[in-house]
Parts: sequence; C-alpha cells; structure tokens
Amino acid sequence: MAGCQNCAKTRKWTCRDRGGRLESWTVKGYGQFCPVAVASEIFAERWTPLILRELLAGETRFNAIRRGVPLMSRTLLARRLRELEDAGVVETRAIPGARGREYRLTTSGQEFQQLVDALGVWGQRWGTAQFQEEHLDVGVLMWNIRRRIDRSRLPGRRVVVRFEFHGVSPQCRKLRTWWLVLEPSDVDLCLKDPGFDVDLVVTADAATMARVWMGEVALTRAIGDRGVRLDGPRELVRAFPGWLLLSHYAEVERPPRAR
Repeated sequence: MAGCQNCAKTRKWTCRDRGGRLESWTVKGYGQFCPVAVASEIFAERWTPLILRELLAGETRFNAIRRGVPLMSRTLLARRLRELEDAGVVETRAIPGARGREYRLTTSGQEFQQLVDALGVWGQRWGTAQFQEEHLDVGVLMWNIRRRIDRSRLPGRRVVVRFEFHGVSPQCRKLRTWWLVLEPSDVDLCLKDPGFDVDLVVTADAATMARVWMGEVALTRAIGDRGVRLDGPRELVRAFPGWLLLSHYAEVERPPRAR
C-alpha cells in the first residue's frame, strides 16, 4: 500500500528520441495543463475530499478534523494539511494564548464547497453500499449528529442524551455508547460519561440510525419498527425528533434502483 500512495501523482512517459530509441521519464502529477487535471492533483488525493468536508463544516482544529476521519493516521492528516497549505487551499495561524494551530480555508479552498456538495449528492443518490456494516462508523455518525442539532428548539437548560448502539461493525464495538450534552449555547459529544444525570436514552440499531440520519427512514417509523427506542420523560421523547436536523443530503431523492 505504501508504494502506491503517490501513484496518482506520478505518471511515467515513454516515447522515442530523435534516434528512434525509447526514452522514459516520470512527471509529477498528471502531466496535463487541463484544469480538471490540475484541480485533481490537489482534490483527488486519498482522504483530501473528506478533510475538505470537515473544514467546510466549520472544523478548524487538528483533533476536530481528525474526528471526522478517524481511520486516517495523524501523520497522514498532517501531511495532507501541509499539501493543502502549499497549494493555497488552507491557511494556518497560531491560536493566541493556546497550543496548536487552527486551519481555515482560503478563498480558493471555499470554492471546493460546490464540488464536495455535488459528491455528497451523487453518493446519496447513487451509492449502493452506503449502509453496509463496514461503512457504519458510529463515531462519524455521532460526530455529524453533534453538528446538526437545532439548538433553538432545546429546553432552556442542559439536556444529556445517552446513545446505546447495537449491530455495530467490529471496529466500532468499543464505541457503542455515547453522550450528547445539549445546551442552548453549545453541543458537546462525549465517549466517556461526562458525569451528568442522563435525561434521555436512545437505543438504536446502528444501520437504522444511519438510515434515519440520511433521510432513508423517518425516525417515527424507525421507532414504530423498534429499530430505535427512546426512554425518558414524555416531553423530551416527543421533542427529540425536532432537535435532529438530519444530514444535509437527507432530502436528496434516490431512484428505486439505487436503494
């Protein structure tokens, strides 16, 4: 695998010299002036579209970006961020009074928004393996839920929601329990018990919750089919579905053959 990391960036050319002898050399990138090729040299690297997705979603710190790409090593993430900075897509700056740096998209980086959105729409509409077990990373699911809570609908106090997942993939068996700490001013996601009393418990099949999140199944139907269960005070159970804004791609229509 390590030997293929730069395959998309390096192309071998072979042609004949003036004497008719074969001559070969390698060119960094695709060796084309075509704008599609030029953009692909930046965008089409493995993991780069997902890093841009996280940056476009508003994440600015290294660890926060990595939570959206948990299977990516820290070393590779740092390398990709440096490459994006060298390409003028990302700029970094020190954080006054704090350790580390923050990453922000430049004007050119912001222009990837339409491309990332188009990829998401295509994947939602035409993807056929979206909900297979190997793709059900509940950590990524919870990270996205945390970003899409309608805080304007929350009670005027802290609400703690514990999620209990079953039917998770082998790599997520240690990630079956999560806590969302919801406040009108902020939403926090915890993998360890934050120490607050739990107000609401969501017990869910991982695939069913992913389908709910992506708009494939209505939450009310999932509850009726017992794929999701809510336990807590009646007023919170009734209010909970209204707190979830769902994925940005939940409204994308899917042809029957793509389901």
